[in-house]
Amino acid sequence: MSYWTNRVILITGGGTGIGRAVSKLLAERGASVVLNYSRSQQAAEETVQHILNQGGRAISIQANVANDTEVRRMVKKVTDIYGPITDLVNNAGFTHHIPLSDLEAITDDIWNELMDVNVKGIFYCARAVTESIKHAGSGAIVNLGSIAGSTGSGSSLPYAVSKAAVHGLTLSLAHALSPYIRVNAIVPGAVATRWWTGNEERMHQLGGQLLLQRITQPEDIAQMICAALESQSMTGQLITVDGGQTL
Repeated sequence: MSYWTNRVILITGGGTGIGRAVSKLLAERGASVVLNYSRSQQAAEETVQHILNQGGRAISIQANVANDTEVRRMVKKVTDIYGPITDLVNNAGFTHHIPLSDLEAITDDIWNELMDVNVKGIFYCARAVTESIKHAGSGAIVNLGSIAGSTGSGSSLPYAVSKAAVHGLTLSLAHALSPYIRVNAIVPGAVATRWWTGNEERMHQLGGQLLLQRITQPEDIAQMICAALESQSMTGQLITVDGGQTL
C-alpha cells in the first residue's frame, strides 16, 4: 500500500498555480485532496474535475483563510466527509506590486491584508487542523514561504515582511507541534504562475540570469512539497527552491 493511500490533505489556494500542481500530484499518488479556495471557484472546480477524471479523490471548499471562523468550519466539513485531516499545505497567499522605495504607497489596509492572509491565515489553518492530525496519529504541515522573506526584496515591502514572518512562524510551529506534527516551509524564488501575467518578458530575462537558466515551474515546487510531507525525520526546515536565484 502506498504511503499516500490513507492521507487526507488540505491544500489552501488549491485551484491555481502551485496549489493546483500539488493537488494533482498528491491525488496521482493516491491521497484524498481538499482544495480550498477563496475567490477562484471556477479554477478549483476545474482542478477537482481533472482529478476525478483521472480516478483520484478530491473536493473543493470555499473559505477565507484570514477568517478563523471560516477556517474552523472548513476543517469540520472536511473531517465529516473524509475523517481526520492528516496533512496541511498552506499555499494561499496574496501580494500587492509596489516599488520597494515607494513607502508612501503602503497603506494600513495593504499591511493588514497581506499579514492577515499570508501570516495569520497560516496560523489559523495550522491551529484548526492540529487536533485532527494528532487524532490521525501523525502528519505534516508545509508552509509556502518566499525568497522575498530572506532577501527583503520582492513584489512589495509588506509582502517581503509577511514572508519573513512565515519563515519564523514555521520554526515556532515546529517547536509547538512536535513530536506529532512536522512543520517545514518551501521557499521558492520566481515561479511561472499567474503572478507573472503581463511580465513574461521580465520573467524570461530573469531565467537567463539564474544559475540553472530556467524559471521554476509549479510542478517543481509540488515535488518538493510532497517530499517535505513524506519525510519522517525533518521539521523546522526552510527549503529554498530558486534555481540559484539567491546565490
